[in-house]
Amino acid sequence: MRCPFCHAEDTRVIETRANDEQGTIRRRRECQDCRRRFTTYERHEEPQLYVIKKDGRRELFDRQKLLDGITKACQKRPVSREAIEDAVYEIERALRDALKDEVPSGALGDLVMSRLRTLDAVAYVRFASVYKEFRDLGSFLDEIQRVLERTRLEHVAEGQTSLFHADD
Repeated sequence: MRCPFCHAEDTRVIETRANDEQGTIRRRRECQDCRRRFTTYERHEEPQLYVIKKDGRRELFDRQKLLDGITKACQKRPVSREAIEDAVYEIERALRDALKDEVPSGALGDLVMSRLRTLDAVAYVRFASVYKEFRDLGSFLDEIQRVLERTRLEHVAEGQTSLFHADD
């Protein structure tokens, strides 16, 4: 492993941890030349997965693009980086578990929307506004109304009579 600081090739592994949930191995390394430490992550190679775009183009699935999109939707929201990483992992795992080498972009978008709906309502609406290509304010308001109704129904199912608690 090459040092990212001085580019020397002589590094040693200090610590190794497996993350079974995400199928990765985290390694802390130290460069033998500059003595700086860095972290690497190893992931077993999966078969290539393609996303079929609306216009029919095939594009290689890009985990980073998915991560960036969800991160942007969750920007300035109380959603941890770990929760975002978990969502990306769950979405990618669902795609790969389907055992198909191609997935329509609509199916991928639906998975993201479903996961964001449980993660953060505002992030969900942000993503939906781009994904569903809202053309006017009415479309945006309709989606917000659906989110509010779903939230109200969830609270009623949980036995809460109001969206707001007395201590809010």
